[in-house]
Amino acid sequence: MTTLALVGLVLVLLFLRQPLLIILLSITGYIHLVWGRGQLDYIVEDMWVGLDKELILSIPLFILCGNVMTRGSIAQRLIEMLAAITRPLPGGMAVACVLACAVFAAISGSSIVTMLAIGSVMLPAMRQAGYDLKFTLGAIMSGGTLGIIIPPSIPMIIYGLVTETSIVDLFAAGFGPGILLTVVLSAYAIWINRKRAAESFSLHEFLHSFRRGIWALLMPVIMLGGIYSGYFTATEAAAVALAYAMVIEIFVHKELQFRDFYNVVLEASKLGGSLFPVLAVALSLNIILIEHRIPQGMVALMQGYIDNPWMFMLLVNVLLLIVGCLMTTGEAILVLAPLLAPVAAAYGFDKVTFGVIMILNLEIGYLTPPVGLNLIVAMSAFKQPFGLLCRAALPFIALMLGCLFLVVWQPWIAMYFVTGKF
Repeated sequence: MTTLALVGLVLVLLFLRQPLLIILLSITGYIHLVWGRGQLDYIVEDMWVGLDKELILSIPLFILCGNVMTRGSIAQRLIEMLAAITRPLPGGMAVACVLACAVFAAISGSSIVTMLAIGSVMLPAMRQAGYDLKFTLGAIMSGGTLGIIIPPSIPMIIYGLVTETSIVDLFAAGFGPGILLTVVLSAYAIWINRKRAAESFSLHEFLHSFRRGIWALLMPVIMLGGIYSGYFTATEAAAVALAYAMVIEIFVHKELQFRDFYNVVLEASKLGGSLFPVLAVALSLNIILIEHRIPQGMVALMQGYIDNPWMFMLLVNVLLLIVGCLMTTGEAILVLAPLLAPVAAAYGFDKVTFGVIMILNLEIGYLTPPVGLNLIVAMSAFKQPFGLLCRAALPFIALMLGCLFLVVWQPWIAMYFVTGKF
């Protein structure tokens, strides 16, 4: 009866269109009162315990670093260098767009930041070069999604927090799918623009752009090299990235003034202010679910009905694709990861592998209505109709679904950089 009451409470809150924070607080409070210790003040105690982790500091630092680079010229210089390299290819500028998103993703950790930083430069440039508007928008939006699969990734950090999974392993596992997606999107860009005349390679242009972009290119090398060499933790890498971005943009590129930093911090604070209350409540809920062995109960329940691991994975992928249409990536991970990761482990799927598969599913959600964040942000930033953006995303969604299938079928694509084994 108490379980039905909890389900009824959630349905009522959903019907009233309450925000996720209110829903999670209500669920947590109900569980504390009915199955827990009966005192709501324990919620605050569990929130403090959940947030008392050094790794959480990396999230606002990566957000702030992304904002600094968006205000500066790192993205512009990366694009110039990659465009000089890809000029001899049919659709070279489109390939440069995808590659620039991949490189910028290795700095920002965010899909939205990646899409805006690269898109603000590439949309007018590709349109001026005669690229189809629908294709251009699709390439920019899908390229932006690389921001959450190529490390460092903020959703990976959140997944690692709520499932107690190694962030370094998650970052390493993101390389394989990230490279796969980058290659597939680049190949599609070449194929769809195969009739465009290719330009000749200019060594002078490349050297000029390389000199201008060398400091930007060194950033992911320093940050990721520091993590995998053991010199930095993920949190320290975020701090180093922020300090490096500020020094380069203020003193080397001279594209950012000290007076601009107030607005940069303000924008990052707004995003963090919407994320951290939800994160705190979700971690509190996670603690009480573990105390009452709810994940173990779900494992026993599902194994009573589904005995085939691949049938389980099929159902989970369908669920995550649907959830990706309705919730943001962070929200979906906070709600579902603590429940699904232990069940996946019981079916023989490593938590790192499952984390990558989960994020790949939710990555596609950035391009699917009604809550596809890249669609919504692109509509506002690029002043394009929502319907056009949805149609532009369709072929890229199909490509990304194909990549998702490959990673589920051949998990070594993700795990090779973790284990070194096929």
